[in-house]
Amino acid sequence: MTGESGGLLGRLRIEGPGMPEALARIAETILADPETTAHLSIVDLAERSGTSTATVTRFSRTLGFRGYANLRVAVATETGRAEQARWDTDISGDIAPGDALTDVLGVVTAADTRAIQDTAAGIDVAAVERVAGAIAAAGRVEIFGLGSSGTSAREMAFRLERIRVPVWHRTDSHTALTNAALLGPGDVAIGLSHSGRTREVIETLAEAADHGALTVAVTSFSRSPLAEVADVVFSTVVQETTFRLAALSSVHSQLLILDLIYVAVAQRTYERTAEALELTVRAVEAHRLPEKSPTRRRPRRQNPS
Repeated sequence: MTGESGGLLGRLRIEGPGMPEALARIAETILADPETTAHLSIVDLAERSGTSTATVTRFSRTLGFRGYANLRVAVATETGRAEQARWDTDISGDIAPGDALTDVLGVVTAADTRAIQDTAAGIDVAAVERVAGAIAAAGRVEIFGLGSSGTSAREMAFRLERIRVPVWHRTDSHTALTNAALLGPGDVAIGLSHSGRTREVIETLAEAADHGALTVAVTSFSRSPLAEVADVVFSTVVQETTFRLAALSSVHSQLLILDLIYVAVAQRTYERTAEALELTVRAVEAHRLPEKSPTRRRPRRQNPS
């Protein structure tokens, strides 16, 4: 993928005029209306630029992409940045700085409860079963998310690892990409991004898809670039409150979906899971205090006479 500081569109402005005529026309078409291009099929772009689908594919590979799908994801990611920035800074006014914490508790509880309920209502159970079955039989599972989505990814990896699923959570984008390249048919890649426009997550999932792995997206935007590169998409619902942006609030909805998948995997690997949980509980048992531990009282201070 292109890694120039100016991004893909900046690169096209610089390199486009010097490309062969047919490729230059494709660059001009993209730059003329990148927002629309992000939603065009390869046939549509070929027609608009007066070229062929083969030329569009060659254009994509010239820029370092595996194919047009990856190029379109890159265009969509860049054109979506302004929209994402507006979304991430749109703080509602439902909590005032001077509100009592009891009122704040009510607002936060109501928002989180509503988000979880709405997310649950939209879950495709058949899709959960498909993903759980794939994870249970997978030789390798890769999970990737950044920021608050990384918290959900890390928790899911911990749960699956504890029941002997060969799973890895990558915090570095280069490591994620190189390991996604090692996936193949029978493996699973899960990408989490509230906006669905996080470049590193999109690229990782696209890389995994190119090698035949089952790709799963968890995002609040079902028509986002991340969703486009995924075989299975789970949509999260968020309810913003003041001081808690949507990306932070989405963690609750993400964990609901991931927890459901985890339980479904555990059901399919019941004997193995039961044994693993028993062993892990026993391993840390000595590090837990007994249920009835003596209370250590702090000595009272003597008032100076």
